[in-house]
Formats: sequence, C-alpha cells, structure tokens
Amino acid sequence: MTTNHWIGVAHLGQARAAAQAGFVAFSHGKESAAQKVRPGDRVIYYAPRDDFEGTPVQAFVGLATVTGEVVRQIPMPGTDLTPWARDATFAEIREVPIKPMLEDLSFIKNPRYWGMAFRRSLFQIPKDDFELIAKALQAGGADV
Repeated sequence: MTTNHWIGVAHLGQARAAAQAGFVAFSHGKESAAQKVRPGDRVIYYAPRDDFEGTPVQAFVGLATVTGEVVRQIPMPGTDLTPWARDATFAEIREVPIKPMLEDLSFIKNPRYWGMAFRRSLFQIPKDDFELIAKALQAGGADV
C-alpha cells in the first residue's frame, strides 16, 4: 500500500477540534474531500488563521495518520458541525510557523507568493517535504 502525504488547510480551532476528536476532515467537511485520503496516509494541518475571520496563525498545527477505513459523519467538538471525516491518530506536536521553512519546501514554487499553495483545502506534497515539516512539528513529540 502506498502512503500519500497531504496538507489539510483549516483554521486553528477546527484543526484542534479534529485532533481532540481523532479524525481528519477537509474542505468544510465535504464527503468527497475525506474520500481522497486512505488508511495509512499522513496529514499535516496548516492553519492560516485562528478562526474563519480571526488572527493570522500561518503555522503547521497538526500531524496525523489516517486510520479510518470508512468515511463517516463525525460530530466536531465545540461546534454544531458534523463533517464527513476519517478516523485518525494524532501525534503530540509543537506548532511551527511556516515562514522560516518557505525556502526549504519544494511545493512552494515562489516564496514571495507562498500563500497561493494553501488556497486549496487539501493537497498532496512530496514525502521529503512532509518529513521536513513533521520533524519540526515533533521536536519532543511522539512518532506517528
């Protein structure tokens, strides 16, 4: 089985709620987005803001391995949302700002316009980029 490496984009509150509940969801909870990831795939959450219209965060804020065989609707803690999601395990991490890493990430084609890459809610990245971010996130945390 091939492991794919993904970036999921969500505000900080959503990323933390998903980690608390043990699932990954993307694209405002769309079923089609959750179907893209498979068991064994690895996901890093990037948060542009702390809430929908909130304060900028611009950091990697979650590290997960997808475990769920099926896509199902799962209540998101602290909200009235029930996104389509897959079960996942999350590593203990420290949040890592993206800006110091921009020059080292191959999926960032032009560091001046780095934010364009994160306009999608879910996208694949090369394994080397994933491992670079995961290493920074896991300074002192457990492996996923």
